[in-house]
Amino acid sequence: MSVALESNAVFVAIEYMAIFCSGLSGGLAATRKRYDIFTILMISWVTALGGGIVRDVLLGSLPPVGITDKGYVLSALLSGIVIAFAHPEIGNLTRSMIVVDAMALGLFAVNGTAKAMAFHTSGMTAVFMGMFTALAGGVIRDTLLNEVPSVIRDKHWYAVPSFIGCVLTVIVGKFVEAGKINLRGEMVLDLAIVALIVALRLLSVKFNIMLPGAMERERAHLRMRSRYLRRPVVHPQVHEPADHEADVSITHNPDETA
Repeated sequence: MSVALESNAVFVAIEYMAIFCSGLSGGLAATRKRYDIFTILMISWVTALGGGIVRDVLLGSLPPVGITDKGYVLSALLSGIVIAFAHPEIGNLTRSMIVVDAMALGLFAVNGTAKAMAFHTSGMTAVFMGMFTALAGGVIRDTLLNEVPSVIRDKHWYAVPSFIGCVLTVIVGKFVEAGKINLRGEMVLDLAIVALIVALRLLSVKFNIMLPGAMERERAHLRMRSRYLRRPVVHPQVHEPADHEADVSITHNPDETA
């Protein structure tokens, strides 16, 4: 099944570029680990197409396009070959890689969500499918390379823009199903959503915008005895006195006789 962005040659070309650049980022990570050429190619392929494979398996669209579409597969493998020879130059293009990665994030999120909508899934399911398409490739890459996934490691907005884009794509899809938006309008709105995802990601990196963590707390307002809040004994060989022993101070008088 095709979606709006896949029905235009320009958007198809952009999608191939996103696959190629995602493969570059995966291959670069494998190169920095000093792996061999086969591993570089494999990591490039799984980074570029892993999210789409996860999506297609969950949707029951088998076999996945990540192993059937020759253009996709060749683009991913070509990126691995390029990175094997040009990794010093590409490694220095930090800002360019961030921009390209943001574009891939937006395109994969919108395409994945739109494809799920084409399979008549619920809106919530479509959002999950879009998130998997955008993020699963990088998660698989980092897992294979024994790294903390970048979606967790990167404190700037990464998953948040893709989530917002997936939700907006579902809304657009609902209007299309209701006949209120035609194919051209869907393409324009999908492109605008991709641009929004890219903008949110880049603004987060440029201005160091991060989501807040857990609320800073110093005391726990729980009505229970303090012994229930004690930290567990890390070294079992160290004896920790019981409650009744801790409250009693024992003094020894050398003048006392037994």
